[in-house]
Amino acid sequence: MTKWVYGFGDGKAEGRADMRNLLGGKGANLAEMCNLGLPVPPGFSITTELCTAYYENGETYPAELEGEVRAALQRVEDSVDAKFGDAEKPLLVSVRSGARVSMPGMMDTVLNLGLNDVTVEGLAARSGDARFAYDSYRRFIQMYGDVVLGVAHYHFEDLLEYQKEDSGVSLDTALSAADLKTLIGAFKAKVQEETSAPFPQDPEVQLWGAITAVFGSWQTARAVTYRRLNDIPEEWGTAVNVQAMVFGNMGDDCATGVAFTRDPSTGENSFFGEYLINAQGEDVVAGIRTPQRLTIRGKELTGSTLPSMEEVMPGVFAELEAIRHTLEAHYRDMQDIEFTVQQEKLWMLQTRSGKRTTAAALKIATDMAHEGLIDRRTAVSRIEPAALDQLLHPTLDPKAARNVIARGLPASPGAACGKVVFNADEAEKMAGQGEAVILVRIETSPEDIHGMHAAKGILTARGGMTSHAAVVARGMGRPCVAGAGELRIDYRNGEMTVRNQTVRAGDVITIDGAAGEVMLGAVATMEPVLSGDFETLMTWADEFRTLGVRTNAETVEEVTTALRFGAEGIGLSRTEHMFFDADRIIAMREMIVAEDEAGRRHALEKILPMQRDDFAAIFRLMKSLPVTIRLLDPPLHEFLPKGDAEIADVAAAAGVSEERVRRRALRLEESNPMLGHRGCRLAITYPEICEMQARAIFEAAVIVTKETGVTVVPEVMVPLIATKKELDILKAVIDRVAGEVGAEQSLAPQYLVGTMIELPRAALRGGDIAETAEFFSFGTNDLTQTTFGISRDDAASFLPDYERAGILDGDPFVSIDPDGVGELVRIGVERGRATRPGMKMGICGEHGGDPRSVAFCHNVGLDYVSCSPYRVPIARLAAAQAAIAAEKMN
Repeated sequence: MTKWVYGFGDGKAEGRADMRNLLGGKGANLAEMCNLGLPVPPGFSITTELCTAYYENGETYPAELEGEVRAALQRVEDSVDAKFGDAEKPLLVSVRSGARVSMPGMMDTVLNLGLNDVTVEGLAARSGDARFAYDSYRRFIQMYGDVVLGVAHYHFEDLLEYQKEDSGVSLDTALSAADLKTLIGAFKAKVQEETSAPFPQDPEVQLWGAITAVFGSWQTARAVTYRRLNDIPEEWGTAVNVQAMVFGNMGDDCATGVAFTRDPSTGENSFFGEYLINAQGEDVVAGIRTPQRLTIRGKELTGSTLPSMEEVMPGVFAELEAIRHTLEAHYRDMQDIEFTVQQEKLWMLQTRSGKRTTAAALKIATDMAHEGLIDRRTAVSRIEPAALDQLLHPTLDPKAARNVIARGLPASPGAACGKVVFNADEAEKMAGQGEAVILVRIETSPEDIHGMHAAKGILTARGGMTSHAAVVARGMGRPCVAGAGELRIDYRNGEMTVRNQTVRAGDVITIDGAAGEVMLGAVATMEPVLSGDFETLMTWADEFRTLGVRTNAETVEEVTTALRFGAEGIGLSRTEHMFFDADRIIAMREMIVAEDEAGRRHALEKILPMQRDDFAAIFRLMKSLPVTIRLLDPPLHEFLPKGDAEIADVAAAAGVSEERVRRRALRLEESNPMLGHRGCRLAITYPEICEMQARAIFEAAVIVTKETGVTVVPEVMVPLIATKKELDILKAVIDRVAGEVGAEQSLAPQYLVGTMIELPRAALRGGDIAETAEFFSFGTNDLTQTTFGISRDDAASFLPDYERAGILDGDPFVSIDPDGVGELVRIGVERGRATRPGMKMGICGEHGGDPRSVAFCHNVGLDYVSCSPYRVPIARLAAAQAAIAAEKMN
C-alpha cells in the first residue's frame, strides 16, 4: 500500500534530503534537519504523489489518507504535550506547501490552525498572555479566510487599519487584547458576509480545508505562471507540510526571521538576514513592519538605527550562527533559512538552497571551491548558464547626470530604465508591445509574477531585503529597489508622489538595484566590468568542455565583444547585413534593378571594395581563428526601396526612370519569400553575385595574410542548399575566383567551402552533399521553420496555445526540438561523416546560445556552436555542463 504521510521531529525523521521528489523540498529538508539534530518543531509531510493522485481522481483523497494523517497528528500531540482541538492544551499547527523545487511566494500557507473561540482561551491561559492568543487568532482568521475561504486579503487589512484608527495606535503590536478581541469579531463578521457561512470552529474541518487549499494552490494562476517561466512540470505536484506551531509573537523574548548563510546579492561570506521581535514569519516578508538586521555589521551597512539580533538576543544569535555553518557544510551550498524564537528558544522552520543573483552565484561557487567545500566540476555545474545574461549588459554610467528622487533598499542589483506602470497586467501588455517598463507597486504579491517577469525592473514602497519583490527579482535577474518608503503610490489615479514630485504612469524612470536609487528620466549606461569570479569560473568551464564556441558577427563591434567574451571563431558572418549602410544600399539596389548581367556587374564593382574592407577588418581581429562567411541569403526584395524618395535615389544612381524601378520591384515580389528566390538560388540565377563575394573574401584574406604573416583560412558557406548539384555549380565558381585571385596576388588563398544544412532534404542527403562540402553548419532557425512548416515571425500568435495544450513542451525556435529537428541534425551528421570522416560540423542558429540546445549539440557530436556575442559565455558554460553530465552518464 502506498505510504502518503512521513513524520519528523524529536531528532528523527522518516524522510531524508534526497527524498525531495516525494516529500518536496521543504519536507525533505525538515526531515534532514531533524536527522542532523537541529531544533525542528515536530510535524509530517503529505507527499507530492498524493497531490498527483488528488488531481487524477477528480480532486478526491484516497480512503486511507485520513487514518495516516490522524496517526501522524497523534505523534505530534505526544511530542509537544498538547492535543488538537483541546480546550485547555490546544495543539496549533501550520500548513504549508512544499514543491520539489523552491517556488517562493507562489504557494499558500496557513498559520495558527486549530484556534477557535474555545481554544483561543486555552492558549491565553496556557501562555499567560491574552494579547498573544487573540493576536494569533486574528492572524489565523485573516490567513484562513484569504487562502481557504477566498475572502480577499484587503478586507482584513482594511478592518485592521480601522481598528488601529479607533484605538489611536499606528502599529499592530500596539493593539491591546481587548482591541484584538473586537477585531476578531469584525473579521468573523466579514467572513460571514462574504461567504454566507460562519468561520469554521471545528479544527478537523480547518485542517482538511487548509490541506485542500494548499493542494489547490498548485493550480493557481500565479503558480502556473511561475512553473511556465521556470520550466517546472505540472505533474511534479506539491507536498503539504503540517507542523506544530512555535510562536514568535508571544512577547519581546520572541522573534521570527529569514536569513541567508551568505549574502544573496553579492555572495560575500557573511551572515545576511532580517528578523522582527514579537512577530510571525509572514510579517518579515510582507513589508508591513520594517525588519531589523541580524548582525551588527548588517545594521551598520544599511544605516539602520534598529538594534540587530546579535545585540538583542546574543545567545540565540550565537546558536543561529553555529547552525548557519552546520547547514552550509552539510548541504555544501548557500542556504536560505527561516527560524522562530519562542521565549529565547530557537526553532528552525526551513532550509533550502537560497535564491541569489548571478554575481553572487559566481562568487559563492568559486569561493566554496577554494574553501574545499565543493570541487570545480560542482562549481561549474552550480551556475545557471542563461543567468549569466544578467552580468553581460550595460549598467548605469557613474558619470552620467541623474536626478535621484527616492531611495530604498538595494534588493536586486542591476540597472533598468522604462516607463512607469502600476499593475502587472499593464506591464505584461506594454512589454508585449515592445515597451520597456518599470513595475511600481506598494508591495508585490505572488499575483504580480507575470508583470515582474515582463518588466525591466521593479520598485516597491514597502518590503525588505527578503520581501517577495526582492527574492523573486533576484531569482529572475531583474533589478529591484524595495522599501522606498518616501513613495506615495496612488493606484486609482495612476501616479506616485515623492518630495513634491509627481510621477505618472508612462513617465520614464531609472532604478539602480545595486544602490537602491530611483531616478527621474533615463540615465546613460556603460559596459559591465566582469569580476574575477566570472573569469575564474569561465576558465574552469573551458577545462571541461569539448564543444567549441563561436559567434555570429559581422561588425567590428560585434567581433570585439565576442572575443572579449571568449569566442573561438566566427561561425556565421551574414554578408547581407553589410549592405544596409546608407552608403552601400544604393549600390545594392542599383544592382537589383539592373536589367542585364552587364548592369549588375557594374553595380557589383561598387560593392566589391566595401565587402573586401569589411572582411579584412574581421580577419585582422580574428587573426588565426576560423571565420565562416555566409554568401548572400535573403531574397532581393528585402533590399528594395520602400518609398518615393528611395525609389528616386535608386533611379538616379542607376540612370533609369523611377517607373522602371517600380516595375522591377513589382516583378521581384514573392508570395512566400522565405521559400522563394533566395540563398544559393540567387547565386545560381546570378552567379556574378557569388563571384563578387568570393573575390572580396579571397582578396581580403590575401591582404591580411601578407600584412600579418598569419595565414587566413576563410570558410565560405553556401546557404539553402537542397541538392549536391547546386553546391557543385557554386563551388566551381568559388574555386575559379580563388584561382584568379591567387594568380593576381601571387599568393593562393587557402579556404574551405561548405554549406548550411537548413532544409530537411539537405539533412537527409547529407552523404551526397558531403562529397562536395568540406563542412556543414546547421542553420536551425530555417531548419525548424521548414521542418514544422511554421513561420518564425508568425508563430507567437499560436505557439502558447500549443504549449498549454501539451502539444509542444516549449517554443522550438528557442530550444531545439530534439525529436524532429534534432533527428534531422543527427541524420545529417551521421551521413555527412560517413562520406567525409571527421568532417567539421557546427550549428549557427539562435539555438547556439540556448543551454538545452547546446547540450543537444554536445550529445550529437557537433564540433562547435555559434551564437550572438553576448551569449558566448552562456554557451561556454552550457557546453561545460553538457560535458560534465555526459561524464556522469558514462
